[in-house]
Amino acid sequence: MDNNLAGETHRPGRIEVVCGSMFSGKTEELIRRMKRAKFAKQKVEIFKPAIDTRYSDIDVVSHDQHSIPSTPIDTSSSIALLASDIDVVGIDEAQFLDEGLVDVCNDLANRGVRVIVAGLDMDFKGKPFGPIPALCAIADEVTKVHVICVRCGALAYVSHRLVANDKRVLLGEQAEYEPLCRECYMKAVQGETK
Repeated sequence: MDNNLAGETHRPGRIEVVCGSMFSGKTEELIRRMKRAKFAKQKVEIFKPAIDTRYSDIDVVSHDQHSIPSTPIDTSSSIALLASDIDVVGIDEAQFLDEGLVDVCNDLANRGVRVIVAGLDMDFKGKPFGPIPALCAIADEVTKVHVICVRCGALAYVSHRLVANDKRVLLGEQAEYEPLCRECYMKAVQGETK
């Protein structure tokens, strides 16, 4: 029994990935875990891509309007520079960061830092997105969160883009994206190509 408790009070570095489609609660879960670490008096720092200014230039904000202060960054290397003497690092919207994020997260975890990463695992075409798939491969824990398909009520699989724009990165909300299950997504894509 003592061994179990010791593992909870002193956890070595690790990488936790929270992924899924838009509106599935990824940021909400990241905020929950970060606030819990702060409550436990751990030193925390949260980062987000500087390009993500949908709700705030600085704070990480969920679709439900829960927020936590963050540091906007342009590249993953900034995290390594700004995360010294930190117990827990949170990274939101990680799909918008460069592939170097994988090494940064690994280095932090190897130094004993708990790293919590949230992001889309697939883009609007259902393709693996940014560094998230590689982070899932090296993570100690992966949590795939789901929202309900807005068309049929099944578990959503992908964020379907509603506007005509082929750019891979297009910041948006419910006017630009809808969560769909695999079947409804295939029907929507086939309908768009006719």
